[in-house]
This record gives sequence, structure tokens and C-alpha cells, in this order.
Amino acid sequence: MTDFSHVRGKITMDRPLADLTWLRVGGPAEMFFQPVDKDDLQSFLKALPIETSVFPMGVGSNLIVRDGGIKGAVIRMGRGFNHIEVEGETMRVGVAALDAHVARKAADAGLDLTFLRTIPGAIGGAVRMNAGCYGSYVADHFVQATAVTRAGEEVRISTDELEFAYRQSSLPEGYVLTEVVLRAERGDPETLHARMEEQLRKRDETQPTKDRTAGSTFRNPAGFSSTGQADDTHELKAWKVIDDAGMRGATFGGAQMSTKHPNFLINTGGATAADLEGLGEMVRKKVFQTQSIELDWEVLRIGEPVP
Repeated sequence: MTDFSHVRGKITMDRPLADLTWLRVGGPAEMFFQPVDKDDLQSFLKALPIETSVFPMGVGSNLIVRDGGIKGAVIRMGRGFNHIEVEGETMRVGVAALDAHVARKAADAGLDLTFLRTIPGAIGGAVRMNAGCYGSYVADHFVQATAVTRAGEEVRISTDELEFAYRQSSLPEGYVLTEVVLRAERGDPETLHARMEEQLRKRDETQPTKDRTAGSTFRNPAGFSSTGQADDTHELKAWKVIDDAGMRGATFGGAQMSTKHPNFLINTGGATAADLEGLGEMVRKKVFQTQSIELDWEVLRIGEPVP
């Protein structure tokens, strides 16, 4: 029997996860752990049988948990990991800090991380997927990260080790990020805040921000995000190829591709994870049939389907 008596955080067995994801779907976590702080996380991982898989979870913004749930341990990074500290031209940020909060705190300090303002989710997920928009990516600002290995040891991670690419990175299996250091250029706080307000206005005009979504569903085939520039091309943007395939507004069960922005997958109210993933696969198939373009998922899909 595993001894967790020295662990201070809360452990819950068979904890439903649907209410913790933005899409509000998915089955339970076999084991669900909320660490109090980094030391508590290390204690838990050292005690957890090494064959038990772990999945670190933030605010569930970019996630489809399949209906059968997740085997192993889901680690929810919460309040013990949401610190934001300004250190000269760098920021030391806990992985549970929301991207939008980091952008605002940075602007207050005269540091430009404005690209993070409209990206849903927390910094841990932003690092994992090398989040970016307006021509800036996490990789452009990344200095180093701290993580805890599956064996419970603390390690530092460099840019080279993460192997950043478009919408992805290579965090070693079983590593749980705890803290990130980001570098930013100086800027005028008032100008930075004004820029973010304009970005929010544009986002709300073009994206279904009031619907139940997980952000962009597929990576852009072009291999880069929106540049925010007047000469930005849309020919190989995911929304454009989905639109050209006639899949804007397509439905499957309770899932729908947004009519406002066709690269957003929506839970219209009663969708299952299978509905959402199934519609996504229908879109991928149609885009490939009509344009010979293979869309890659940007939303992370994890867990077991219902048999």
C-alpha cells in the first residue's frame, strides 16, 4: 500500500474532470492530486509507484478529456504555483499563473508580454505548446524553467532541452513544470495596456469568446500564428482551409464548428468528448479530401474513450 501520509495536498480518487475543462466534457481521473507547493509535489511523486503515469493539468483551457477518463494520476497545479515576480527585465512565474494576468503584471512593470493577453489558459500550458500570436511566441521570451521529474527530483530546463517548434515543445516524459522565467523588452506601461485593450477588442469581434470552446482547434498549416500585420496572409490558416472545405458551422451530436470562427470547436450544451473529437476528425478528413492538407490538432486530447 502506497504511503501518502506525509503528503499535505488533497488526493481524490475517481474525481470527475468535466467541470475543470473549458469544454466541460470528459470522464474522471483515476487519482487526482492538488499539491500545496513544490515540496509537496516532490513528496507525492516520490511516493507514487513509478509505473503510475502522471498528467499535469492547469485550467483545462486547451484540453479534451475523453469520456472514459484518465488512468494514473492527474496533478492539478493551483494556487501554490501562481506567483508572478518581476526581476529587472525578467519575470519569474508559477505555471498556474494565467497568461492574461502575466501580461497585465508585465505591462504594469513596463515589460512587453502583451502577446499573452489574449491567449487562454495558464503559463505552464503556454510553455508546453509554445503559445503565440501577433508574431510572438513563448520561445522568443523563454529563459529557463523549473520542473519536478517523475522520480520527484527538481531540475532546471533550458531552451535547447525543450526543442521549441510551432505550437509544441518536447518536455521529457513525466516532468511536471513548476516555474518559468521569461524575458521581455521594455515598453511604456500606458502604451502596453492600450495595445492589449485593442487586441481584446479584435479578439471579441472575430472569435466566439462567449461560447464553450478550447481556443483554436487546429494548428495553422502555414506553420505560424497570426502576425497582426496588415499584410498577414490567410491562405494557409486553419480557419480558411476549414471554411473552404465547407465545414464552418458543421455539427456532430452536441459539437459544432463555430460560425463566427470555423477553427473553434464549440460544446453547444450537451456534447460529449466523443462528439467534439469526432467532429474534429470529420473536419480533418474533409479538409484533406478537398485540399490535400492534413490538419494537426492544437487542442490536446487525452484519456480513454468509453468502450
